[in-house]
Amino acid sequence: MLKPLTREKLEQLVPLIATGQQYAYYWGKWSDLLNRLLISVVAIVVILILDLLFGDRGEALIFLVGGIAAFYWLWLPVYQASLRNAANRRFKYGGFWRGKVLEIFLTEELIGEEETVNQRGELVILENRERWINLVLGDETGFEVEVQAPLQRIYKGIKPGQTAELLLLSNKSDLREIDKISDAYIPRQNLWVGQYPYIQRDVFLEVSRQLGGMTPPRVNRRTRNPNIKRRDR
Repeated sequence: MLKPLTREKLEQLVPLIATGQQYAYYWGKWSDLLNRLLISVVAIVVILILDLLFGDRGEALIFLVGGIAAFYWLWLPVYQASLRNAANRRFKYGGFWRGKVLEIFLTEELIGEEETVNQRGELVILENRERWINLVLGDETGFEVEVQAPLQRIYKGIKPGQTAELLLLSNKSDLREIDKISDAYIPRQNLWVGQYPYIQRDVFLEVSRQLGGMTPPRVNRRTRNPNIKRRDR
């Protein structure tokens, strides 16, 4: 099923400022935090040097820039998530979609590469791979979408036939061309599956409850998103 949403509801679902889950995503690992802290320290040192050079002439500006630099490690995740939200809010239309889990399979995805030198002094590129879960979701119209996420033990309860819900984004008012999808919600397991927490989840769950018994008309949809598919049946 697909239910078009109002612009007001869409803006509630796709927040302007980073949510807690989005902030946690961009907070990253300890190595990411240390990198941000290092940048903050270097920036503060540079600003102190400039303060010594220019004295009182740029005191107000140096104080402002210094404050920004000092908390760079803290506000950068908010900035990154907010930029991503702004890009998603540019889509004019959206819809709540409910379908079924059609297929589940695992893959190994390349998440990074490292350059090192072996015992012979030769440059070697090491690939960092991670196991991911892939869900193929579909509905009665033949519309299908594939959602990926790093594999976690909590996903082992997901089975084919279970209900799945997500948000579709488009620049077409009839939602016949889908440009973006959110992470997927599996109500039976109370789990979210996806690479990134795109939406305000409490608002999405409210929409899901409100539309619990609705059966909308069939719509043939097309998409430009490589993770969204339509399979001939």
